[in-house]
Amino acid sequence: MFAKAFRVKSNTAIKGSDRRKLRADVTAAFPALGTDQISELIPGKEELNVVKLYVHKGDSVTVYTSGGNPILFELEKNLYPTVYTLWSYPDILPTFITWPLVLEKLIGGADLMLPGVVVPPTGLPQVQQGDLCAIALVGNRAPVAIGVAAMSTAQMLASGLKGKGVSVLHTYQDHLWRSGDKSSPPAIAPLDPTDSCGEKVHLGLQGTLRSLTLDGEEENGQVPLPEASEDTSSRAPSQDSLDGKPLQEQMDDLLLQCFLHALKSRVKKADLPLLTSTFLGSHMFSCCPEGQQLDIKKSSYKKLSKFLQHMQQEQIVQVKELSKGVESIVAVDWRHPRITSFVIPEPSLTSQTVQEVSREQPYLPPDIKSLYCVPANMTQLFLESGHKKGSTLEGSEVRRIITDYAKRNRLVDADNRNLVKLDPILCDCILEKNEQHLVTKLPWDCLLTRCLKNLQPAYQVTFPGQEPILKKGKLCPIDITLALKTYNKKVTVVRNLETYGLDPCSVAAILQQRCQASTIVSPAPGAKDSLQVQVQGNQIHHLGQLLLEEYRIPGKYIQGLEKAPKPGKK
Repeated sequence: MFAKAFRVKSNTAIKGSDRRKLRADVTAAFPALGTDQISELIPGKEELNVVKLYVHKGDSVTVYTSGGNPILFELEKNLYPTVYTLWSYPDILPTFITWPLVLEKLIGGADLMLPGVVVPPTGLPQVQQGDLCAIALVGNRAPVAIGVAAMSTAQMLASGLKGKGVSVLHTYQDHLWRSGDKSSPPAIAPLDPTDSCGEKVHLGLQGTLRSLTLDGEEENGQVPLPEASEDTSSRAPSQDSLDGKPLQEQMDDLLLQCFLHALKSRVKKADLPLLTSTFLGSHMFSCCPEGQQLDIKKSSYKKLSKFLQHMQQEQIVQVKELSKGVESIVAVDWRHPRITSFVIPEPSLTSQTVQEVSREQPYLPPDIKSLYCVPANMTQLFLESGHKKGSTLEGSEVRRIITDYAKRNRLVDADNRNLVKLDPILCDCILEKNEQHLVTKLPWDCLLTRCLKNLQPAYQVTFPGQEPILKKGKLCPIDITLALKTYNKKVTVVRNLETYGLDPCSVAAILQQRCQASTIVSPAPGAKDSLQVQVQGNQIHHLGQLLLEEYRIPGKYIQGLEKAPKPGKK
C-alpha cells in the first residue's frame, strides 16, 4: 500500500475528544495491549497528529503520528499498527516468520506466499481469514511488515502451504516508514531459541524465493541464491547482538555508553562549562555506534536532565543552571571509576566493511552561482556578443560585454573617461521613461549596476558529480521561521531544503534526535512539490549548527538564524 509515494492532504493536531475515542478504538482493536501500554502508545498530553493522505492507488488513509513517527493508520474504519509500534509491542498480533531475503520482495509490493513461510516447531499462528497479522524474519521477533491473512490457518495447512498467505499492507522501508525517523528494527530474541535455527523449517530459501510472487507472476528463481544448507541468514544471532533485554533497558545501556564515550574521548576541561544540549547534540550522538539510534524518550529516563541528574548523584558530573532555564555541565570527574574503566568500543572488521559498502554518501553542499538572464527588451545590447533572449550570463560576463560594447561603439567620453555616453540602445535598456531626454551620460559603475538590475535573475546549482541545474528566478534561501501553535507553544519551521539537495525527512529525523522534540514533515503552503519540517520548540540553534557546521551551507543562503534563542531564554 505504501510501496510508492503518497500525497498528504492535511496534518493537524488531534482534538481531546478524538484522542479519547482513538484510545477506546485501540483498546477494542488490540485487546492484548494493557491499560499502561495504551496510555504509553497514546499519551494524554504529548503531541499527537492526524495526517490525512492519499496512497498511489487513490485510497484515503488516516495516519496517527506521535513523536514524529507514524504509530497507527486507519483504512476503511479499520485500525492497523505501524512497524514502529510493533517494535515496542511485538506480541500484540499473530506473527508469521519468513526468510531475510524475502523482505526485499515485500518492500517492493509483494504479498507473502505460503511457500515462503517458515514453520517453527510450535506450528503456525492460529488465524482466521481477514485477521490482522505481522511478519517477522528468522532470528528476530521484531516485525518487518503487517497485513491480513488471506486464509485461515486450517486452510493454509490443507493447501499444503501453497498460495497467498498474507496480503501485505505496510512494511519496514516503505514510504510510511520513511515518514518517521527511519530507524531500523530492534533485535528481539525469539521466544523459542529453535525458531532461529534452520533445522526445523518447512522449505529452504531457494524454494521460498521461487514461490514468492509479485502481482501474481512467478519470479522463476531469477535471484541467485545459496543452497539451503549453505544459508547463514537463519542461524541464531549471537548473544553479543541479541541479549534479550527489554528495549528500555537496551536504550539505558546505549545512553550510558554514549555518555561515557563522549566524556572520555571528546570533552576536555577547556570545554567547560558546556551546555547540556550541546553535549548531547555535538558529542553524545556522534558516539552512538553505527546501526543504532540514541533516543532518550525510549529510555527509562525520558529526559536528558533526569539522566544527568542521575549521573550527578553518582558524582561523575556536576550540572548547574547558569542562566534561567539553561543547564550546563560545569565539572567532570575524569578519575571516576566509571570513566577510567570504560573501554571505547571498536567496530569489528566485518562491521567496518559493511559500513563502507552500505553507508550513504555524506552530504556535500552544492556549488551555487548567481546568473543573469537576458530579457526581450535588452536583446539588442547583447546581440553583438552572440547572446539572445533567454541567454544566461555570470556577472563578470555582463560587465565585459557592456565594457566591450561601449568601447566598440566609441561611447567612452573623451573628456572624462569615467563617463559613458548613452546611445539609443543603452537608453532603451537602462533608463526610466522620465529619464530618456534628461540623462545622456552615466559613470561606469552606475551603468553596470543598472544593467545588472534590469537583467532577470537566474542561478545555477551544481552538486558534486552531477550535471549543473539551471533555473530562472531568484534563489530562495533556506527559510527558518518561528510560529505559535496551540497553548502558546513555539514551533520551528524550515522550508526550501530541497533546493540545496537536502531531504526534509532526513533533516527531520536528525532534529528529532538532537532536539529530543517531535517533528512533522508536511507540504509547504503555497509551494508546489516542496516539503517543510516543523520541530517543537525554538530549535534554530540546532538548525544553525546542522546547516552551517555539518552541511557547510554558506550563511547567505540561510534566512532566519537571528531568531535563535538568546542565552537564558527558552
